[in-house]
Amino acid sequence: MSKIKEALRLKFDCGLSNRNIAACLKLGPSSVSELLSRFKQSPFTWPLSDDISEQQLTSALYRPKSSESHRVMPDFAACFLELKRKGMTKMLLWQEYYEQHREQAYAYTQFCEYYNRWLKKQKRSMRQMHLAGDKLFIDYCGPTIPVVNPDTGESRQAQVFVATLGASGYTYVEAFPSQKKSDWLEAHANAFEHFGGVPALLVPDNLRSAVTKADRYEPQLNDSYQKLAAHYQTAILPARPYKPKDKAKAENAVLLVERWIMMRLRHQTFYTFRALNLRIRELMNEMNQRVMKQVGVSRKALFESLDRPALRLLPAYRFEYTETKQAKVGPDYHIEYLKHYYSVPHQLVGQHVLLEAGIRLVSIYFQNKLVARHPKSERLRGMTTCEEHMPGSHQAQKWSPERLQGWGASIGHATHQVVTLLLQSRAHPEQAYRSCLGLLSLSRKYSEQRLEQACCDALLVKKIHYQFIKNLLLNRREGVLQQDVTVTPELHHSNVRGPDFYH
Repeated sequence: MSKIKEALRLKFDCGLSNRNIAACLKLGPSSVSELLSRFKQSPFTWPLSDDISEQQLTSALYRPKSSESHRVMPDFAACFLELKRKGMTKMLLWQEYYEQHREQAYAYTQFCEYYNRWLKKQKRSMRQMHLAGDKLFIDYCGPTIPVVNPDTGESRQAQVFVATLGASGYTYVEAFPSQKKSDWLEAHANAFEHFGGVPALLVPDNLRSAVTKADRYEPQLNDSYQKLAAHYQTAILPARPYKPKDKAKAENAVLLVERWIMMRLRHQTFYTFRALNLRIRELMNEMNQRVMKQVGVSRKALFESLDRPALRLLPAYRFEYTETKQAKVGPDYHIEYLKHYYSVPHQLVGQHVLLEAGIRLVSIYFQNKLVARHPKSERLRGMTTCEEHMPGSHQAQKWSPERLQGWGASIGHATHQVVTLLLQSRAHPEQAYRSCLGLLSLSRKYSEQRLEQACCDALLVKKIHYQFIKNLLLNRREGVLQQDVTVTPELHHSNVRGPDFYH
């Protein structure tokens, strides 16, 4: 016998109170009271006829509530995506839902209740709310892909870079030779160009290329990484050490890349990184275009509708990686970078300067002021020196025959000839540099016109000497040797021997 019939028997046949009936049947007193109240309102009387079944009695006393099957259940998957937009609220979504369905719509309280029930059934990765264009989660895959040198057979392990947007899950994948700063920053620039914009926040792991010193509260970022963030007008928030949930999106994206891309490449051999990345790009596009079962759309579609419109514009020019290094200026007014020496103004000897080396240029700063800039050189143990960085006493040692001849030619043809003859008169041209410099410097004291005339005189009498030309100018004798000389008359005298005397 069911508890309903037993409660009715104890009440009407035994005359027990509601509390005693509740104690006998192990029910609550309020439940017994409600049962008796419902029986009084029902069409049945006690004792019950034998043809009344248990199911009929239960249906009569406990009628189901009015069915809400006519209500339209909201599309909570679409609501979840809409809530990713900055400024979107549940109230606004409910108002749009109510205006569309009116009497068939749930009230706002029920709307929120059903939404929360739906959300609890989803995976944990969906519980994090990511605004469109807000965060980019960045990591490397654990496994690597071998790239074989076809000439030597040497194998290099390619590091797979993964960056995924928080709102859409749209993922960028690229292989690099290493995880060094140059490759790390190059990967970021490539990812931004692929996305066509820049997110508001970067969430990397605590690798050395991103974080100099990992800390739960105040991590120290790499200087080059900070420069990239400043160039693209974004911010960096590294994940906490040993807290993978801080970058659950990246962990999930890495898992997908390992399963859907790297596992498909395990039987293929690649000889260049270019060939590897072309194949990765094909599989990456395929992965982004796959429809996600929980959401019903692809990552590519979500990216186009959510993230792309919210991303910040790319800067006018691409970020160029520069390596920053502190250096001390040596006594030869040069600093060393990658076994090559670059000059700085000689006044900075002994000072500490900041060197920034890019792909093409090496810039040197002292107290935040640019003091030197040189083309980057790969010549080991070579020197790149600017003449203006040298002391005056050293500049004289930087002359060349061509430069000295060019200076002489700018004064005049005779001066150019004298300089050339001086250089040729010594076993080594450098032995004549001082004489040439002394000669050419006379133009500053006596003018170029007088020096040119004195050189003409020296060529005439074949006295190509610095001291002879200087004496001509000092005594104002230049040009005298070229004046007309009086012709000596032919003399006839008995004491004068003629040419025939010797024959």
